[in-house]
Amino acid sequence: QVLLVESGGGLVQAGGSLRLSCSASGRTLNNSGMGWFRQAPGKEREFVAAISVSGVTTYAADSVKGRFTISRDNTKNTVYLQMNNLKPEDTAVYYCAASTLRVGDRSPAFYAYWGQGTQVTVSS
Repeated sequence: QVLLVESGGGLVQAGGSLRLSCSASGRTLNNSGMGWFRQAPGKEREFVAAISVSGVTTYAADSVKGRFTISRDNTKNTVYLQMNNLKPEDTAVYYCAASTLRVGDRSPAFYAYWGQGTQVTVSS
């Protein structure tokens, strides 16, 4: 049984910052490509960022490039999403996901394990 747990969400004003964390129990993340996705009310789940096992290769959606940074600390079995200059349109439930492969991907279908999500709300 793999359990991914996200934390760090909350309410922030536009222009503010949050750092999300994703930790795992039941499985090491050190062999997993990881991704962050988000889903706003009434919208489909969308890709935010992904990272390879080594952390060398990262991807980010155009909408968050230059503002969000994905990183990982394999010694802590944790993946992070640093979100700066937040905008109201970033409001969503954010999910982390783990792949069985060593790279991440933009497609949700690529991932085998998902967390329960953490709410991020950005006020204008």
